[in-house]
Amino acid sequence: MTQQATAFRPGNAGAVTLHYILDPLCGWCYAVAPLVQAAHQVLPIQLHAGGMMAGPNRRPVTPQLRQMVEPHDRRIAQLSGQLFGDAYHNDLLRDESAVFDSEPPITGMLAADEIAGRGLDLLARMQTAHYVEGRRIADPAVLRALTLDIGLDGPAFDAAYAAQQGEPTWAHIHASRELLARVSGAGFPTLVLESEGRHEVVDIMGYLGQPSAWLERLAELSRSGS
Repeated sequence: MTQQATAFRPGNAGAVTLHYILDPLCGWCYAVAPLVQAAHQVLPIQLHAGGMMAGPNRRPVTPQLRQMVEPHDRRIAQLSGQLFGDAYHNDLLRDESAVFDSEPPITGMLAADEIAGRGLDLLARMQTAHYVEGRRIADPAVLRALTLDIGLDGPAFDAAYAAQQGEPTWAHIHASRELLARVSGAGFPTLVLESEGRHEVVDIMGYLGQPSAWLERLAELSRSGS
């Protein structure tokens, strides 16, 4: 599903869509990744990336950044079972030449969606590259390699990435932030179920590590249209 700059792209009447407001460098988005992938098997998902570390919010890796994220990482691992690799903890988080910047990964997601509807697949690959393999996913060369990993065409990705860079990416980021404010979301991740023209924020954090219960809840909400 190709991303647009608008916050909501309403589906057909009666259709159910899950809107996912996220950031590629958000640890709690990594925590819910298995639940999002499970939901993707039963519902269309529309991505809205909010640029948590984009532009003036991009962050160089420093001891202060490491001290800020590591307690969250431990909590995420405890609650979700998600893996954090040695290359992330011992290399990336100690590489003070690295910069955490959400903008290039968001551009990559938009490009992957444009050429193949596979932004969510690229997001999952980027999260593993970052949190397990300790790779710099803000590096366009790394992004291109990750797209090849998921089977996308390299030249087609290059062209789509160039088309989505800059203003289109920032239009998407601003629309995603507007959507987050409109639904009174608490931050990243926020999931919004669209059903018959209505939109409701859906609790996902309460289902960490419980994909079966999460899918049952989505099925219940989809049936009720609430």
